Amino acid sequence: MGATLTARLAAVTRSLGALAIAATTIAIVLLLLGASPLAVFADLWRGAFGNWLAATDTLVKATPLVFTGLAIAIAFQGALWNIGADGQLVIGALVAGAIGPALGGWPHPIAMLAMIAAGAAGGAAWGGLAGWLRARREVNEVISTIMLNFVAVQILSWAVHGPLMEPSRSFPKSVVIAPVAQFGFYLEPSRLNLGMGLGLVVAVGCHLGLFHSAAGFELRALGRNRRASAFFGIPIARLTMGTMMLSGALAGVGGAVQVSAITHRLYETMSPGWGYEAIAVALVARLNPLAIVPAAILFGALDNGSQAMQRADAVSPVLVNVIQGMVIIILVAFDALAARGIRTTLWGGAEGAGGTVATGAAAEAGDA
Repeated sequence: MGATLTARLAAVTRSLGALAIAATTIAIVLLLLGASPLAVFADLWRGAFGNWLAATDTLVKATPLVFTGLAIAIAFQGALWNIGADGQLVIGALVAGAIGPALGGWPHPIAMLAMIAAGAAGGAAWGGLAGWLRARREVNEVISTIMLNFVAVQILSWAVHGPLMEPSRSFPKSVVIAPVAQFGFYLEPSRLNLGMGLGLVVAVGCHLGLFHSAAGFELRALGRNRRASAFFGIPIARLTMGTMMLSGALAGVGGAVQVSAITHRLYETMSPGWGYEAIAVALVARLNPLAIVPAAILFGALDNGSQAMQRADAVSPVLVNVIQGMVIIILVAFDALAARGIRTTLWGGAEGAGGTVATGAAAEAGDA
């Protein structure tokens, strides 16, 4: 119990330390550029949480990051490098947006469930394709998922220019989904909706499944040592396909939520890159599903606050991308130092076991 608590505290400390060092470095850069770091960070905070509308908009921006972050975390826990959450989200949104207009006569709860199920099915099929290629053809999932991202974007573009294009044929967008299939806004004029609540429920479910079920244990064992897992009878091929399908389904639900709650129709560009940003979210969260939610809110706040920062201080919002990149680099550096310390303690400095940031995070999350 004590070791588990120590591991958790160490993981949290490293993440907070990385954020602090990144903020300090950015402050130095701002000083060199002649800007006031305190003013910039204050405007960033006001843009993200300065009032009720700003805070709810931050939650709205964080919602797709929760689903894609969970998709990345689940796959990475099994050492399956799913870089395709963006494409899986797009396909989930596409399937949900395609059936949405036909749900007009359905009861409201059933219609919303149908949208979520459609998004999950689309994402699962797209992720499962990469899983099948990995399990049956030994195709590296990094390559296949990246390529499938481009394919998904082109399929969406074809759909909104072709069979799903609105009747006037004036703009590349689909017909509005039926009102009964829409997640309504609460406490208007904010855009607060059920999406974030659903994300919380899914995050808790992922945590329980990952750390309190036999399937979750097998997945984490697969991530620790694929060869040993096969030796002890874990069905590697089936688990690989199942994990990639689950990962894709989670991202697909994120796409369905975006259509149902925010856009209410399909557009040519449904995602600004949530699936890629989710990799940073998952790594900051140490691949722990429960930590995905605050990590997603952090990145949602950076995205939302950067607009206010640009208006008030004439600072480019690209600086936020720099902050995100620096956080990941610093986390990797922290992991390298931690791994070196462990090797020195256990093997007296011998190079015993190499690892990546994701593997180290999976090991720590496995102790949770």
